[in-house]
Amino acid sequence: MTSVWSTRLTVAGSAAAVVATLLVNAPPAAAAMPFGAVDPATVAQFRLNQVVAGGGADGTDAAVAAVERTGAVQKVDVSTVLNTGGSTGIAGLCHDTGLSASLKPGGHCWKKEDDRSSSWNATEGGWTPQGLSLPYSDSGAPADGKWKGVPAHAVTWHHSTDMGNPDPAKRRGDEYARLTLVNAKNAAPNYHNLLLVQPVRKADGTGDFRVVPRNHVDGVVWYGDRAFVANGRYLQVYDLRHIWKLNKQGKEVGVSGTTSSGLWHNYAVPMVAMYQTTTGDTPCSVTSGTTPCLNSLSLDRTGGQDSLVSAEYKKDAAGGRVVRWPLDATTKLPKGTASAAYSSPVWSMQGAATDGTNWYLAGTCPTGSGGGTPSDPYSCVHKARANTAPHVMTAAPVYTQNLSYSWTTDRLWGINERINSTVGKRVVFSVNTP
Repeated sequence: MTSVWSTRLTVAGSAAAVVATLLVNAPPAAAAMPFGAVDPATVAQFRLNQVVAGGGADGTDAAVAAVERTGAVQKVDVSTVLNTGGSTGIAGLCHDTGLSASLKPGGHCWKKEDDRSSSWNATEGGWTPQGLSLPYSDSGAPADGKWKGVPAHAVTWHHSTDMGNPDPAKRRGDEYARLTLVNAKNAAPNYHNLLLVQPVRKADGTGDFRVVPRNHVDGVVWYGDRAFVANGRYLQVYDLRHIWKLNKQGKEVGVSGTTSSGLWHNYAVPMVAMYQTTTGDTPCSVTSGTTPCLNSLSLDRTGGQDSLVSAEYKKDAAGGRVVRWPLDATTKLPKGTASAAYSSPVWSMQGAATDGTNWYLAGTCPTGSGGGTPSDPYSCVHKARANTAPHVMTAAPVYTQNLSYSWTTDRLWGINERINSTVGKRVVFSVNTP
């Protein structure tokens, strides 16, 4: 479940069983209310303040170079990762999804270990998927969904342990995170997991890296050679030109001499910039105020300017804001100031994407819509235009998260996070947008 962030990137915290119960008993989405524009004077105060910059005081560029000088990592490109074996998923939608057959749904499932992993496991924890993005060209070309001709997508996962423990001190949430690059050329996809790391240039000039802590990786946008990752009040930037192949698959994280390791991952990718919607160590604010939270992420490439789109998750309530953040055409990084925002009437909104005219919003179904079972009610994808009331386009998999739109195919993609350690419940799906 995407969480509302408060201070120091800590996940808002209760056990998943409690969250599930709350969602089952949540009031209906207020579908009669409009997807209304936020006052432009308020939007003008929404900022992405850069706090980690390459070549700045944090020395990110120098740290990346220092790691690569050690000889402990081998720099590889995205195509090498996509076209080199990896894990194999399951073709087709292997679980019930609720998706309308009229929208011609398609997709895939993960291998068993990833489908059934549980962050409520008390000994080894588990991975939970959150963000999903097609690859988007940063040149404006509408080649959505392919990387150098290969159908692909990216997914973010966070790792947590013993989240059902009644003792908060024993729950270890968002210990570390990964980015999965999926080659979807075949019906049964192949994929690799890349550990998300922060590069470090030590006092003696040598390079090292560590995990990015307290990282819920709520949303992701794969934009050219960059992966933008939303993490509450933070927006992280990872450089896909510097994917590191590690030479030891061990528990250790970092560089030791000429050896590199990262929690049994074959690959790692470094963070090279970070922004936040607040100043200092203050929390972001959901539904009101001028420091919105970033609880999902998608790309809007309409209106002559590419923009990131963030959305806020408000548990069991409406009012989460959807915000446009324009990208600089030269640097391919955020300009810093939001250009538009909307207040959503969808309860427990988990994802938002747009085709430039219509908005697609994942969240709780209104009373009488959706279906599923009492313990596993389907999510719904709502469709709306600015300043109009949404309607349900389709039911969707339980706990649907991020959405990603393809201008090439006019299809909407999504991912869900439901934990079921017995049979699994997770899918990646796509549907037509009528």
